[in-house]
Amino acid sequence: MNLHELYFGSALALILIGLYGIASKRNLVKIVIGVEVITLGVNLVIMTMGLRMVDESLNVDALAQGMTAISIAIGAAIAALALALIINIYRHYRTLDTRKLRRLRW
Repeated sequence: MNLHELYFGSALALILIGLYGIASKRNLVKIVIGVEVITLGVNLVIMTMGLRMVDESLNVDALAQGMTAISIAIGAAIAALALALIINIYRHYRTLDTRKLRRLRW
């Protein structure tokens, strides 16, 4: 098995676990964690696409490293914003259950 295939398989597993977490969970915090797991899978795909074999050693392209660093920073900002919104939702409605929040429409 090729190293690229192993990394792509791991990234696919992370993305599927994150999608499962988003689709099956009702707690808003668990949904945000699922989104972050998907982000980790995507970052692994970006890094895997930048792998190069140079003189019998693996190197990662600088563009892939830069894209991953930017993706990590954006993911951290999105997670912080989402958790701040979740705190405000909990203070106002006293629940994080999406089914109960769905009933609170206008």
